[in-house]
Formats: sequence, structure tokens, C-alpha cells
Amino acid sequence: MGMVVVISLPFILFTILIGFGCFFFGRAKGRQDLRTNPQVFGVPTPPPGTCVTANNFKQDNTSNIV
Repeated sequence: MGMVVVISLPFILFTILIGFGCFFFGRAKGRQDLRTNPQVFGVPTPPPGTCVTANNFKQDNTSNIV
């Protein structure tokens, strides 16, 4: 036996209204966040307590010559 699912028209309209509300609220919130906290792209800072050395680059082939 199959089940019949009945969804009323007010429920459909309410769902569409909630969807538009969330869309516009999220867009406004994202624009506000972009104005107050701009994204900064760059090298991330190392975690505290790590030893930062200046000699952490890859050696070239001339350093292997005896």
C-alpha cells in the first residue's frame, strides 16, 4: 500500500518565504562581515612555541660535492 503525502499551499508559500529570508539575511551578513573583517591572504603565522630557523630552505646540488 502506498502512502499519500499531502503538502498544503500555505506550507509551500511559508517555506519559500523562509528561503528568501535566509538568503537575503545571509547576503547582508556576509557583506557586513566583508566590510568589518576583510580577508587577508598571506603566509600563516606559525603556532606558538615552534622554533623558527632561517636555514630551512632546500639545499642545491653543489652542497653534495665532496
